[in-house]
Amino acid sequence: MKTVTILGPSQSGKSSLAAALAGLDAGTSQSLRLFGETAVTRFNYLDQDWAMLDCPGGAEGLAQAGSALAVSDAAVLCVPAEAEAAVLAAPYLRLLEASGLPTMIFINKIDAATDRTAEIAAALQTYSAHGIVLREVPIREGGEITGMVDLISERAWAFKEGERSALVEMPDSARAREEEARAELLEHLSDFDDHLLEELIEDQKPMSDELYDVATKVLQHHDLIPAFLGSAAQANGLTRLMKSLRHEVPGIEALSDRFGETPVAVGIFADQVKHLGKTVLIRAVGETLKPGADLMGAAIGSLVDIDTKTPVAELAPGDVALTVKTDHLALRAPIYGADGAIDTPDWAVPHKPKNRVLLSPENERDEARLSTALGKLAEIDPGLAVVQDPLSGKTILATQGQLHERRVIEKLTEVFGVAVATQPIPPALRETIQTSGGTHYRHRKQSGGAGQFADVVIEVAPLARGAGFVFEETVKGGAVPRNYMSAVEAGVRDALAEGPNGLPVVDVKVTLTDGKHHAVDSSDYAFRTAAKAAVREALAGCKPVVLQPIDKISIHVPSVYSGGLMPLITGLKGQVLGFDAHPEASGWDVFNALLPATAEAELFRALGGATRGTAWYEAELDHYEETFEPVAQLRAVE
Repeated sequence: MKTVTILGPSQSGKSSLAAALAGLDAGTSQSLRLFGETAVTRFNYLDQDWAMLDCPGGAEGLAQAGSALAVSDAAVLCVPAEAEAAVLAAPYLRLLEASGLPTMIFINKIDAATDRTAEIAAALQTYSAHGIVLREVPIREGGEITGMVDLISERAWAFKEGERSALVEMPDSARAREEEARAELLEHLSDFDDHLLEELIEDQKPMSDELYDVATKVLQHHDLIPAFLGSAAQANGLTRLMKSLRHEVPGIEALSDRFGETPVAVGIFADQVKHLGKTVLIRAVGETLKPGADLMGAAIGSLVDIDTKTPVAELAPGDVALTVKTDHLALRAPIYGADGAIDTPDWAVPHKPKNRVLLSPENERDEARLSTALGKLAEIDPGLAVVQDPLSGKTILATQGQLHERRVIEKLTEVFGVAVATQPIPPALRETIQTSGGTHYRHRKQSGGAGQFADVVIEVAPLARGAGFVFEETVKGGAVPRNYMSAVEAGVRDALAEGPNGLPVVDVKVTLTDGKHHAVDSSDYAFRTAAKAAVREALAGCKPVVLQPIDKISIHVPSVYSGGLMPLITGLKGQVLGFDAHPEASGWDVFNALLPATAEAELFRALGGATRGTAWYEAELDHYEETFEPVAQLRAVE
């Protein structure tokens, strides 16, 4: 069985392409849709079994593509027949470049194209370090595309709506364009084959079989990316694409060579199904798998076909099946060895999710169920992250976008029966002081029996930004015994947890300079209480000021959109640091800026519209800076 991933921008027709390819040969096909709108279709073509993996389009779907590409023998990038839309394919081309996977491009909806195919290929080339070469050119009559010519066999095919294309004689009107495009194709192929180069130099016409062999070698080595034409909806151009996949795509042995060590299997997609539990779609790689075999350090459970019913007695290398009752398998480490996980390539790891909300159960009694459910979803969804907010202690749900967030919430309700509510995450504001000050505070309480007594003299002073917190004591003569110093420091920290503006206080130095104790009534509790009250009193008189976090933002963006990010960043009160061409990704820039963390949620929302969903960013705390905006207003930004 050969496995191919079909991916591409939203509305490019990739799902239609997968269904159309599966219907080329007589017989039935099987399809299964799993969590995140991923799907697998299994079918037979010319007595060979195939599995087509379909990843959802859009920026959020990229998180699902890593494991699918890691397990595939090749990929088909489905793109619309518009030169202007080539930028939408940029994230996919970048991912495919990093993976080194044999790749073909299918220019879909060619019957409605208004741009020349050469222009479409040239626009795509902007985002690919590997050459993109046309394997076919269209036949045009009266301004409409009515067929295509295969540049290797030099055969012409006429399109028929809803039917397979028919072999026809090449029209005279197409000969000049065919000869030009064929010469360009042969020139590219000859860069990787000395014998073909010699033939071209000597003006010999290569045989078609030889050219197909060179094309196969070039594809399998990922030297060039061939582009095919057609219309999935009209069943045009599909046979040529499928035959090229059949003859040129390598087998399972090539997949094994891509990993540092041969895995037993690779996880592809997964789901949590009500009354069934976790199911993971896997592909056997290194050896035949049977129910009960060791995988990831434990025995796997049942294996079933993608119809979710038919038991599978054994899974030969290259075949796919679903595991049932195998809870220890997860997609966060999708490359499975017998005893543990094999390292996932960096390119297959999803971008860190930036759409973040606080999540809580509508019914407080569901707190434990929610935690369990989120843990299970995180195992099947590599693009999901679940962390705890250090300030509120609540759960933070981080997803690839709002659609991803809705899917997770729907799964929580439908499968786990946990209804949840979301709310924005308060920004991580802090406060500090601008001047030094001090206070003398005495804590005394008598309520029968042993009393409470502690006397402290405290001084507070500002520190340099980022210095944190320093506690010192300069007490002389044992006025405050050393055994109470830890209690004093604990009281200081209690006070700094919530300053005059209700925020954690940072970048201060607190010094205990003097005090008194009582041999009977003093205690750790008394000194902790006194220190807390003293620091709070002192902070109020030291001109407290609010600090907002400033993040260093690195935006990965197609170069055509870099200029448009400047007004976006400045509009969010950020500082543009500049941008440079990406050192490894063709057609991409890295745009650097400093941005208030309170504006990051707005950046995430605006970036999709400004770059048509192609850009993403990385963020890390750079520093805190003073702000004189009201705390309530800053919190409202989020």
